[in-house]
Amino acid sequence: MKLTKQFQLYESDHTKFIRELKAKNPEMEAGQIAGRALLWDKAPTSLAEQDKTKESRVSQQAYVYQNKL
Repeated sequence: MKLTKQFQLYESDHTKFIRELKAKNPEMEAGQIAGRALLWDKAPTSLAEQDKTKESRVSQQAYVYQNKL
C-alpha cells in the first residue's frame, strides 16, 4: 500500500520524543545495550550442562498446595 506524500512525512509524538531524548542523551543507547546484555543475552550452555540441569530437576506434584496424606 503506497501512502501519499503527506503521510510519508508524518512522525508521531512518541517518535519525536524518543528522537529528542536520544539526541540529548547519546550515551543512553549504550546503557540500554549493556542492560540488555546483563539481563537477557546469556552465553549458550553446553549439552552436558543441559543434561545435568534436567537430571537435577525435582519433580513436582500436579497441585502443589494440596498435601498428600
